[in-house]
Amino acid sequence: MYAARLALPAARTVAVRSQVVARPMAVAPLTRSFQTTTTSKDIDSAAKFIGAGAATVGVAGSGAGIGSVFGSLIIGYARNPSLKQQLFSYAILGFALSEAMGLFCLMMAFLLLFAF
Repeated sequence: MYAARLALPAARTVAVRSQVVARPMAVAPLTRSFQTTTTSKDIDSAAKFIGAGAATVGVAGSGAGIGSVFGSLIIGYARNPSLKQQLFSYAILGFALSEAMGLFCLMMAFLLLFAF
């Protein structure tokens, strides 16, 4: 549907002194332009900023997750100090996974802002 709308005819007819003359496409001036208007550019940039803002919401979730992980680590230390090394390794794993999700959200925000 979209490609059919963009297809140009092989020859155009031009009225010259009430006579219809057919000339090839190479000679005919092209009147279609693929540039966007300023209003469309403003809407596109607004959508880009809204999308980047929505993508950074995940960074806040990552921060809350990291706080929860280390809060649980302190509670675990208080309950059973002998499992300190095992609890710390689980906490580092939870920190890494939470931080990775936050970095992915931040990466998507930067991609929306600067790549698209």
